[in-house]
Amino acid sequence: MRILIVGSGGREHALAWGLAQSPEHPELFIAPGNAGTERLGQNVPVAADDLDGLLALAREHGVDLTIVGPEQPLVAGLVDRFVAAGLPVVGPTAAAARLEGSKAFAKAFMQRHHIPTAPFRTFGRGEHAQAVAYLEEVGAPVVVKASGLAAGKGAVVCATEAEAREALDAMMRDGQFGAAADEVVIEAFMEGEEASVFVLSDGKDYVLLPTAQDHKRVGEGDTGPNTGGMGAYAPAPVVTEEVLARVCREIVEPTLAGMAAEGHPYRGILY
Repeated sequence: MRILIVGSGGREHALAWGLAQSPEHPELFIAPGNAGTERLGQNVPVAADDLDGLLALAREHGVDLTIVGPEQPLVAGLVDRFVAAGLPVVGPTAAAARLEGSKAFAKAFMQRHHIPTAPFRTFGRGEHAQAVAYLEEVGAPVVVKASGLAAGKGAVVCATEAEAREALDAMMRDGQFGAAADEVVIEAFMEGEEASVFVLSDGKDYVLLPTAQDHKRVGEGDTGPNTGGMGAYAPAPVVTEEVLARVCREIVEPTLAGMAAEGHPYRGILY
């Protein structure tokens, strides 16, 4: 079996490492890959956002299954292209990937389907004054988020109103994060320990994968700005059986049902 893994990060290295241990001994292609994946399969110099190049690569090598790691090609419609070409692929369509690609969409979706989420308001690029007024109304701490993809760095946890105002100005006036900040979400800061729950879904049914805890801040002692991830471990001890059952009942199942009801069933890995 020939498997193509799209991406170049630690996530893709982990996927390649796991697949390399399969008794099926699949032949692995990683585009573009990294130094770690080079030991596990064949790195191919095709960028993760080169949709035409990836499609050509899959056809050229007779790939049996493609697994897409990064968010950007999913949002750009890579899965749609592969499905249209009749090539098996793991990942959501562009419409379904809006759950990750647009925080504004995701928050509104959760509101529509009564899925628990922190209180929030969304503001467009031209609504800076309204965003400032809302900030003054709710006070700090808050989280200011660029709605679009920003490599995991678009969420700024603000302990004071001054920090929040600085984040708003940077995103809405100074162009930080570019088009990713065309919409900005101001969200209530939630106290507690964070964890991630992962499921693999065909759009209707799902299988639970191990939970994990990601540590995103750049500095020692969980300090400094967020990154795409400084490290993670699994399983996450904070996710007890009781917590996991509640997450499935109140978040996972309504999300899958809601996406299907809106005509965009989520197929792939949801977290």
